[in-house]
Parts: sequence; structure tokens; C-alpha cells
Amino acid sequence: MAASKPVEPQSGTGLPRWQLALLVGAPIALGLGAVYLWSRCRANEKRGKGEGERKAPEGSASPVQGQRSPSGGDHTTPLDRAQSAKSKGNKYFKAGKYDNAIQCYTEAINLCPKDQKSDLSTFYQNRAAAYEQQMRWAEVVQDCSQAVELNPRYVKALFRRAKALEKLDSRKECLEDVTAVCILEAFQNQQSMLLADRVLKQLGKEKAKEKYKNREPLMPSPQFIKSYFSSFTDDIISQPLQKGEKKDEDKDKEGEAAEVTESSSYLKAKQYMEEENYDKIISECTKEVESQGRYTAEALLLRATFYLLIGNATAAQPDLDRVINMQDANVKLQANALIKRGSMYMQQQQPHLSTQDFNSAAEIDSHNADVYHHRGQLKILLDQVEEAVGDFDACIKLRPDSALAQAQKCFALYRQAYTGNNPAQVQTAMNGFEDVIKRFPKCAEGYALYAQALTDQQQFGKADEMYDKCIELEPDNATTYVHKGLLQLQWKQDLDLGLELISKAIEIDNKCDFAYETMGTIEVQRGNLDKAIDMFNKAINLAKSEMEMAHLYSLCDAAYAQTEVARKYGLKPPTL
Repeated sequence: MAASKPVEPQSGTGLPRWQLALLVGAPIALGLGAVYLWSRCRANEKRGKGEGERKAPEGSASPVQGQRSPSGGDHTTPLDRAQSAKSKGNKYFKAGKYDNAIQCYTEAINLCPKDQKSDLSTFYQNRAAAYEQQMRWAEVVQDCSQAVELNPRYVKALFRRAKALEKLDSRKECLEDVTAVCILEAFQNQQSMLLADRVLKQLGKEKAKEKYKNREPLMPSPQFIKSYFSSFTDDIISQPLQKGEKKDEDKDKEGEAAEVTESSSYLKAKQYMEEENYDKIISECTKEVESQGRYTAEALLLRATFYLLIGNATAAQPDLDRVINMQDANVKLQANALIKRGSMYMQQQQPHLSTQDFNSAAEIDSHNADVYHHRGQLKILLDQVEEAVGDFDACIKLRPDSALAQAQKCFALYRQAYTGNNPAQVQTAMNGFEDVIKRFPKCAEGYALYAQALTDQQQFGKADEMYDKCIELEPDNATTYVHKGLLQLQWKQDLDLGLELISKAIEIDNKCDFAYETMGTIEVQRGNLDKAIDMFNKAINLAKSEMEMAHLYSLCDAAYAQTEVARKYGLKPPTL
């Protein structure tokens, strides 16, 4: 379950991570993790404030009522009569007599002087509230539009129109309205935030489904591929060529060539792996499969693995299924296929199927450390930290030299202690990181995970040292540069250095979607929305799964909605 960037456990708050930059509008200097926690706390803190369904009609918007005529008589003004009609409408509304309420609000609209824009907008909004109760969504949109035209920053009318637009499946327009509402409410109303989140997810899924179906397969960077395979220690297909496993042309023509003739295509694929000539691997594996050579099972698994790496799960699954169901296949091949299919199911948001595959892998190959290592990562994603720690322990028992499992176990324990607000356990986990980097000084992942924990603890200087260690060990790891750049923003508020480091990540690996996504997030907060959209689009084209692509489309759509809100209403969230 290797990934290009860390994925945190699911949260039960219902508040999405994209808010950290696109709708929360909080300075990025708080740090990615900190901003998410901040937004969650802010939402909880404000719960109950302005969170009502906003169904009720409004009272008077006019500061002065009951004005007398200039003659001093008892004759009321047109505005007085309009207010009186509105008051009657409110009584009918409260009694659930919506047709009568609509008649009264219509009378108020007709009586109200056109220059009394504030009052007139209220009357339209009230009538829209009555239409809403009758689920007459088109009329709701029409009346709210009139109200907003008269009062462009009318929160109730904008939010009511947003809800109606959602019902009418006009999600783009809905998103623009609810974005304006979030900005006007300073992101303190959970109801508006959740509507924005819901619409963004719907838009993201729709766009990703269409785009992903027609996308051109894209091979990830060599660094990503090497990182992926390094997360497996018991994987036959990722092992280097052994003695006697060489391409035919590399062997003694009189001796060894004959014994490997039928398997040459698979062995060529393995040789291409060693040469990092990854684009040729799928075709060589296909030749092996079609010829039904002696390495058919291995070729199927290697081909499926590269299908997964280029984001073609549809092509990968039949190959994985075939290996899993082979009666005479090596059990380690089958276990590896189950791990990879389980990881694929998790990417497709099917955790039940994912769990089944990992459990099956543990049953058929109980001494395979990879099963427990990758299942532990799955459990972290499912926020099942105790079970994750148990799996990491099982992996470590089988492979005491597994630095990666040791580091990830420490991180799991740390996240559990940190989110549970247990300082003593946090310190125990931090001590565990110190032990890991002391015993495994060549494990870059240990330094990286320790750096994330240190950043949470605001030990910025030491976190920076840990990222430097990562870069020293893996100078071509773009993700580390991104994290170090974010640290500079949080620690020193050094925007220039932060952007320089993230730009360096893109220079090292121009296929690092995490770098483009982070750059886009920062540009949103700087108010450079067009540049942000460009960065998100680059990340979208590099997405390795439909789920990732949907998330990136959500970010892009949120940025685009902000450009429209700024253009229409002159509203912008706080910027750096």
C-alpha cells in the first residue's frame, strides 16, 4: 500500500480535508495538519451558532415602521402596508399555510416601493422560503435571485438558492452560492460548510469518472516505482534476477540458453526492471502469458502490478484474480496478488473487500511479513490503530530488521496518543521514534514520519533536521521537499523558501502530483486562483486512481468557484 504521500486516518467529524485551503481560508502557515484540526475545532466551537435550517421567514428589514403620512393623519405609507402584508404572511407561514403566506408575500412585493431594496429583498426571500416548503425549487431559485440582485450579500437568500440549485442538480451554480455564503459567514457555519463539501464531492466524482475512463495511462516516476516495490520484502517478482536467470543473449550460447527459452519474455521484463526501463515491462509480460510459458503466474502478477502503477485497475484485476485462483501457483505469488488487490479495493473505497483480501493473504501465507505490514497500513486508514499496531508487531516478529514497519508502528502509536490527547503516550511514541532512527539510521521513512510528529509538537527545528536527513538518504524523493517546504511556511512563515522547496520537488520529479496539489493549495491562499487552478489540473492529469482524481477535481472546482464569487460579488477569503 505504498503511496506517494502520507494518508491520514479517516475522521469522524464530517469535515473534509480540502477545507484546509479552499474554504477555511486559514493561513497555510498553520501547517496542513494543524489547519485541519483548527477547522474542526472552529466548527465544533461554533456549533449551534447560525446552524439552523434557516426555514423561517424574516422579520422586518426596515429600521423604521409605521411611518405616518406627511399630513399627520392615520394613513399608512405603501411600505407600511407592505410590511403589514408580510407580517400576515409570516403568521400563515408559521401555521403551515404556505399558499396563504405566498399570497401575502406577493402582496408585500407589489406594494413595496422599488427604491426600498432592503425590504423588497426580504419579501422575495420570504416568499422563497414558502416555496421551499412546497419543494417548488425553480420558484425558490427565481425569488432568491431577485433578493440577491437587490442585496448581493444576502446570506439567507444565497444559501436558500444554493440548496434549491442542489435539488435541481445545478451543482456548479450551487457551489458558487455556498462558497459566497461560507466567505460571508467567515466559515463559522457547519451547515454551509457541509453543503459545500457534499457538492464538491459530487462534482469531483462525476468529473473523475469521465476523465479517468478516457485518460491516457501514465507511468509514474522511477522514484515512485522504486519506493513502491521497496515496501515489499517477500515479493518474488520484485527481487533482482538470480544466478541462472539472465536474458538469453547474456548466456553462453552452448549452455544455459536452452533451459530458459520458453521463459525469456518474463526474464526480459525482469531485466527491464533492473534497468528502470519500465515502459517495456507490460508488453514482455503479455508475451509470456500468451505463450503460456513457465513463468505465466509471475508474468500475470508483474503485469497486474504495472497496470496498477499506471492507474489501470480495470486491466489489473483479471490478472490478479487469475493468480489468486491458480491451483498450482506459488503461495507467495498468491499472497502478493491478494495484498495488491486488497490495496486496489481500498483505493476504490471498498474497505470490506479490501479487508477480506488481506485476511485471506494472512490465512494462506501466515509467515509473510508483507501481509501484516500492508494490512497494518490499511488499519491505519480505517482508524483501527490498535489492530494496526498488532499487525506491525507481527511483521516485526517475522522480520526484526524491517525498519519501515518499526517506523510506521511508532507513527500509529503517536497518532493514537496525539488524537487522544494523551501527553504521556505521545512522549513514549516520540521516544520510540528516537530508538528507530538510532537502530535504523539508513531508513528515510523513519526520519520522515518522526518529522511529521515533531511538526505536530511544534518542534520545528528538529523536524527540519529530520527532513534534511531524509534528503541526504533519498535526494530524489520529491515528497520530502514538499513536506520541508510546508514546514518552512509553518515555522518561519517563509513563503519564498517554502515555494522554492516545492518547486524543487517538481524539478526533481515532474510527475509528483503531491507537489502540484500543494502548490495549488498555497496559490489559493495567496489569492492567485488562476495559477492554483493550473496546478490542480496538472495534478489531476497525474492522479493514480479515480478517487485521487475526484479529490483533486474538488480542489480545482473550489478554486474556480472562488474566482466566480470574487468576480460576481467582490468576495474573497483571507489570503497570505
